[in-house]
Amino acid sequence: WQVRTRLVTEFMLLGFSHGQPFLFVLFLAIYLATLLGNSAILALVSLDPHLHSPMYFFLSHLSCLDICYSSVTVPKILANALRPQATISYCGCLAQMFFLIACAGAECALLAVMAYDRYAAICQPLRYSHAMSWGVCVVAAASCWLWGMLDSAVHTLLASRLSFCGAARLQHIFCDIPPLLRAACSNTHPSEVALHVASVSVGLSPFLLVVISYLCILATVLGMPMATGRRKAFSTCSAHLLVVTLYFVTSNLNYNRPSSGYSLAADTLVSALYCIVTPMLNPLIYSLRNQEVWEALRKAVR
Repeated sequence: WQVRTRLVTEFMLLGFSHGQPFLFVLFLAIYLATLLGNSAILALVSLDPHLHSPMYFFLSHLSCLDICYSSVTVPKILANALRPQATISYCGCLAQMFFLIACAGAECALLAVMAYDRYAAICQPLRYSHAMSWGVCVVAAASCWLWGMLDSAVHTLLASRLSFCGAARLQHIFCDIPPLLRAACSNTHPSEVALHVASVSVGLSPFLLVVISYLCILATVLGMPMATGRRKAFSTCSAHLLVVTLYFVTSNLNYNRPSSGYSLAADTLVSALYCIVTPMLNPLIYSLRNQEVWEALRKAVR
């Protein structure tokens, strides 16, 4: 017996079977830390003239993306953690998935742009002001947001055509492509193809650009005659490289999973690391590894 998605009014989220009060406290703490840390980065970049550079312009967009990332999923998680049965409406599920994937695609592209910015600054310093002019930066940032939305629109449209048999149950704590595909009883091949294509075009391609950029940076830095120059270059790049590694590893685990899938607990953990914990860690990583951010923070609290 088949029920078309147009008749499905809500999904039951089965990732909340145990420990709801603990989940509520945990995710509330993570969400507040995410909002505080990323809002602080946005405020510092806006207020401190020393941070008015392309690197921090893109960092402010990353912080904005991280706030959006968490706000798409965590408030609903908090509400469901206190309910006897965790649910989300059909339209709410598609909307949540759209904004989640849009943020994911935009962040992949933005991390690649940030890597190119560091490459231009370190490997081609004489051309840097021209290569990363404010006009170029604005167009690059806008393109990242648009790229994420276009990618998300394709996945959401395909997901809206899925059918579900019986009760609509998602083995997850929020709506995302993998749990929707597992719950569907109609042909999921178009969505799976789109997911694999996106893994290459939206995920792998930016990652390769990041790797190439940092290989060029490494070659340039190792050729620097002075240790102080090498130390400064490594300092400005290490934070970004750590963020990139954390993000791409967790996103790869989330969307390129084994055919047998993960257990419910492992699925929840992987997704939480990918789109809930990582946005909290990004401002912490940048502030700990960046002296200019510390200086701006010290000036702000005086």
